[in-house]
Amino acid sequence: MSSTSGVADARGTSRPAPSSDTARATAVVVSAVVALVGGFLGSGAVVGTPIDQAAGGALSASATLVAPAGPAFGIWSVIYAGLLALAVHQLLPSQRRDARQRATGWWVVASLLLNATWILTAQAGSVTGALVVIAALLAVLVVAFVRLRTASPDRRGGTRSASPLQLVLLDGVVGLYLGWVSIAAVANAAAALAAGGLPVTGALATALAVVVLAVAAGVGWLLAVGGQGRVAPALSLAWGLSWIAVGRWSGQPEAPVVSVVAVLAALAVLAAPLVVRARGSRPTAA
Repeated sequence: MSSTSGVADARGTSRPAPSSDTARATAVVVSAVVALVGGFLGSGAVVGTPIDQAAGGALSASATLVAPAGPAFGIWSVIYAGLLALAVHQLLPSQRRDARQRATGWWVVASLLLNATWILTAQAGSVTGALVVIAALLAVLVVAFVRLRTASPDRRGGTRSASPLQLVLLDGVVGLYLGWVSIAAVANAAAALAAGGLPVTGALATALAVVVLAVAAGVGWLLAVGGQGRVAPALSLAWGLSWIAVGRWSGQPEAPVVSVVAVLAALAVLAAPLVVRARGSRPTAA
């Protein structure tokens, strides 16, 4: 059997050959660079249109009742830094052949490319197109999150070989990424509905915002249960909810009811992994 067609492990099952691992690791690095360039363009620091000004401001902090206040988007700096660190870390020989890197690597690549695609789509002024892309991005991150939980680097199904650094750079970064994209998808969906003519303010808009925030809190609980008490998704999701509260309390459009509900939703999301852990569940990789 050639080195490019795979080799059999002690259990007689096929595993990716080193050349496949190298291709995957290289793709993660390249896609991370593409995402960073896209993020730079999206910031509008030198070239490109800032996202909050794209599509006629449909994605700005004041576009809908569930749009986070501007400072919330600073979390992208943390996520991008983490993704770049992950890209470098997974180049190590031990990480290239790691079961968890293998299980999630191509999904991370897809997420990074979709991230850049979302920025370009938003800058092109297509709010609906951006919603389609971010929905795909959210789905990809959910798959990566699930595969992190189920990938088993040892024969007994555990993940004891996962190092603390890998837990931070893989589980932590993917978790933060997923939590933030969850709330970003909510904001994008609201922007698309507003662009379609749905009222941005008023009783109907407030009621819909409350429902959406309740759903976001439910998503936080699903991630906590499905992730066996992983904390990272809760942190970024609660971060986004908290800045929705700030935006609706002190920014425009004002909506005190939405602000209070957003605070309650953030607290519920933060409590979720604590409750899951208190009930005896622990992340299998931690």
